[in-house]
Amino acid sequence: MKIGFIGLGNMGGPMAANLARAGHEVIGFDTASVVIDGVTPANSPTEAVEGAEVVITMLPNGKILRTVADEIVPAMKQGAVFLDCSTVDVDSARAVAEQALAAGLSALDAPVSGGVGGATDGTLTFMVGGDEAGFETAKPLFDIMGRKAVHCGPSGNGQAAKICNNMILGITMIGTCEAFALADKLGLDRQAMFDVVSTSSGSSWSMNTYCPAPGVGPTSPADNDYKPGFAADLMLKDLRLAMQAAEGADADTPLGAAAADLYRRFVEEEDGAGRDFSAMLPRFAGRGRA
Repeated sequence: MKIGFIGLGNMGGPMAANLARAGHEVIGFDTASVVIDGVTPANSPTEAVEGAEVVITMLPNGKILRTVADEIVPAMKQGAVFLDCSTVDVDSARAVAEQALAAGLSALDAPVSGGVGGATDGTLTFMVGGDEAGFETAKPLFDIMGRKAVHCGPSGNGQAAKICNNMILGITMIGTCEAFALADKLGLDRQAMFDVVSTSSGSSWSMNTYCPAPGVGPTSPADNDYKPGFAADLMLKDLRLAMQAAEGADADTPLGAAAADLYRRFVEEEDGAGRDFSAMLPRFAGRGRA
């Protein structure tokens, strides 16, 4: 396929490179003028999307997505698929989808899970909202960029799935870090703690796959001085999106709200900015009971 790709940052860059490596013609644009192997650079977003069968965006937030959509939707060819892989608010995802559909395009919101490592390795999970025909067109691309793509229903449902998933992730990571910090103070060895919990009812992805304790479990950012695989700043962003959605839907999410407030303090008032979201463990380990 001919693919336009807008947003070639830490996530978009490797995704575009994997598509090019698989033999697709990828025309890319990023405001930072980055160079990606196999990707032909464009001078503007409209140049990137000209004649493309699928246009992929990977952008920081809903406001930027709406601005880019205003620019590229009129330039896209009829019947093309607008595939947004950004993590944004549900309202922005649905507004852009309506704009694309009105212009004769197919629209998908397909945020991802798997972080930079998943983008590089082509092992992302895509949570996809939008029409079935667009999903079928994009599926071969999902198979290159990831290992799983789930069609979650109409436009906006991909974003809904992403923020619900990451609300669970933020809550369970905090719980895992709290438990390790408590184990330390009770004299329980961290390896013993992992060996018990990872095979018991307290097991979770945060414990078993992404353990926040250095030297325990599979290799994770904790073993690299908490350099981010998934930054605490991004977890805060996703939790804020979840709380925004919860408010709009009149949903009671007390643990989500508590997690959002803890990550806000960690990122904005403490030393969490630029660290992995699992760096909550040293935070709790160094604190006493408030």
